[in-house]
Amino acid sequence: MSFEPAVCYIHGLIILTNCDNQTCTFIGKSGYLEFSQEGDFILAGVFSITSTRIYLYPDFTDIPQDICSKELRFARTVIFTIAEINRNPKLLPGITLGYRLYNGCGSENLIRAAIEALNGESCSGQMIGLLGHSSSGISQYINYILSSLSVPHVSHLSTCACLSNKKIYPTFFRTVPSDFFQVTGLLELMKYFDWRWVGFVYSLEMYSLEGTETFLKLSKQYSICVEYLIKYTRTKRMDKIVETLKSSTSNVIVLFMGLSYTEDFLSRIEDYSITGKQFIGSESWITQTKLTSAERMSILQGAMGFAIPEATVPGLGDYLLTLNPLEEPQSEIVKGVWADIFGCTFTPSKTSAMCTGSEDLLSIPNNYAAFTDLRTESNVYNAVYSFAYALHSLLQCKNGLNPTTGKLLEHLHNVNFTTSTGDRVFFDKNGDPASRYDLVNWQIGENGSAEIVNIGVYDTSLPEGANLQVLNSKITWSGGNNKAVRSVCREPCPPGTRKAINKNRPVCCFDCLKCPEGTISNQTDSLDCMACPPEFWSNENKVKCISKPTEYLSYKEIMGTLLTIFSCIGVFLSLLVFIIFFTHKETPIVRANNSELSFLLLFSLILCFLCSLTFIGRPSEWSCMLRHTAFGIAFVLCIACVLGKTMLVLLAFRATLPGNNMMRRFGPLQQRLTVVMITSVQVVICTLWLSSNPPIPKKNMKYYKEKIILECAVGSAVGFWAVLGYIGCLALLCFMLAFLARKLPDSFNEAKLITFSMLIFCAVWITFIPAYVSSPGKFTVAVEIFAILASSFGLLICIFVPKCYIIIFRPEQNSKKHVTAKVQTRTS
Repeated sequence: MSFEPAVCYIHGLIILTNCDNQTCTFIGKSGYLEFSQEGDFILAGVFSITSTRIYLYPDFTDIPQDICSKELRFARTVIFTIAEINRNPKLLPGITLGYRLYNGCGSENLIRAAIEALNGESCSGQMIGLLGHSSSGISQYINYILSSLSVPHVSHLSTCACLSNKKIYPTFFRTVPSDFFQVTGLLELMKYFDWRWVGFVYSLEMYSLEGTETFLKLSKQYSICVEYLIKYTRTKRMDKIVETLKSSTSNVIVLFMGLSYTEDFLSRIEDYSITGKQFIGSESWITQTKLTSAERMSILQGAMGFAIPEATVPGLGDYLLTLNPLEEPQSEIVKGVWADIFGCTFTPSKTSAMCTGSEDLLSIPNNYAAFTDLRTESNVYNAVYSFAYALHSLLQCKNGLNPTTGKLLEHLHNVNFTTSTGDRVFFDKNGDPASRYDLVNWQIGENGSAEIVNIGVYDTSLPEGANLQVLNSKITWSGGNNKAVRSVCREPCPPGTRKAINKNRPVCCFDCLKCPEGTISNQTDSLDCMACPPEFWSNENKVKCISKPTEYLSYKEIMGTLLTIFSCIGVFLSLLVFIIFFTHKETPIVRANNSELSFLLLFSLILCFLCSLTFIGRPSEWSCMLRHTAFGIAFVLCIACVLGKTMLVLLAFRATLPGNNMMRRFGPLQQRLTVVMITSVQVVICTLWLSSNPPIPKKNMKYYKEKIILECAVGSAVGFWAVLGYIGCLALLCFMLAFLARKLPDSFNEAKLITFSMLIFCAVWITFIPAYVSSPGKFTVAVEIFAILASSFGLLICIFVPKCYIIIFRPEQNSKKHVTAKVQTRTS
């Protein structure tokens, strides 16, 4: 492959590339190549197999130190996969893939290694793309270079969500999900277990910073709050961190850091007693059992997190374990691993035994062979295959005779294949693969070692709401508990209350306010209280609406009973007077003022006492119409009789004067007609009232919110007040006439008695009006009944009791002689 000459300035490095006439020049240190194999097309890769390099005098041969076994497995996975592809007759037939795998330590050297991969040691093979790096930050810097040259770049472990930005990283792809989906999965997990109040620990590396920023941004959408945010550095005092962890009310700690920072954090915190906390780990460390120690197990037991899905790559595990330092080409790195594992040397030494190369990797615990799954290695495997399928697709095209990295980049976007392991590999528009994770749980095995157990899955391709699937029965909880910890700032608001946000505290630390009267909430964490329908009211706990109790003046309650008793007493007394008068109807005192009007008055009083009973009991259509009309007609009849008796007194007095014949003109027939005419007017008023807008039962919900008052609506207010007004006018007229006749002789008139009775009658009904208007509910009816009874008793007592007293206790005064004598005395 040929590149145009270019000068690049990256991190202070000057890189000059020129492949004219098979001549390549690289300015700066080179020599990062560790494994290589020639082929028609070359796939480059950058790995951090060693963290430091030293040079030995006198030939400055460098040997690896502090070897990262995981990165060595990644490099050897590339070698295994390319060998498998070259053996496949259907994929890239007649073409061989080669590789150049580079090793660098530190960000600057890794960038140099990537540049060296672009330039190559020779120009014999055409480089088609770059694999790696594991670090998101290193991949970010490397892609700055590759994007300007349109070189495809596929990473197996760079998870930063920032790398999905195609405007900045147009040539970047990855076979590991973006941390955006990991963070979303963690939030879904917390929502699933109702962990709304969490602590968060992060470090200053890009992986952690980007993940933390995404978590804080998305947590608001899930109503999850962060109680504290600890920025961990290796120089930070642990006592302050431990104090924060212990004093916090949240019981869930999210440890979102890279593996090295996590290992350092756990090694320092294991000296402190941190109990009752549920650790949630990020993908970078949650499956690393090498973090295990006796002290850490008490902390990490029950820890959860999302991991790259388990995968089975046929033959890869055996290949990784058949490491042979004597047969591997360019095996200085392998020799270093071997020497480190078995404590031997490949050169004569007085302090160490010689390595034979036949030692068994599984015979001694070591980091290289300490893998139980091939989670990340499968991503490397898929990354190599994605290049192979993209190249295969490109070579099938007519213009594929002269493939370039730019053309390969187009085909890489359209890659879609299924590996022999059953994994479907494709990239979305952002260069990201399908987002799927295994939910794993740290558990203690029978031998006391840590075991990583799959307890669920998070798959964004599943329908919304079913993305997270958890096997609760397989979970081991923190501290060996048999149930999940609770981690909320405030327990959910129970039914009967509503959730109210406290502006001075995080949204998770809400207040629970009791629902007002007449409203309910029947769900947990209800945001609002629902108003009950008009005829319903909230129960005591405010969790459901119940029918409002109905209230009316009942015979069963004390007030209704007492009023009924008084009504019956009034009827009884009226009947008793009627009997007394009837048995003494021929006596002068009964005949003195028209006994017929007296009997009619007693009859009307009985009706008045009886009509009060229609006001008691549950209102109905008939009772509402009867109570008002019966009351109005009975009282008019009563007052008409009293008015007739008053007029009779006045006319009788005038008839004693010489030449006056008024009594003849106002005889019994005229008296009857007067009563009938006065009563008929009221009957007409009541008839018009009932025919136009009669009284009807009504549910009054204005006076009391919590109960319904059953009452009789008057219907036509004009009709109601016309009935009362007519009664009032008659009563006032009767009072005035009686008042004028009050000084007439007592022996043969009732003027004084009628005056007192009408005074009581008017006083009762004048006070009735404001009391009636202001009394609520059933008390309105009670006031009306009281007015009826009081006025009726007033008439009965004032007019008839004195006469009954004379009839029963002073019979000697009930004689014509006595009455005549007394009259003569008064008139002389």
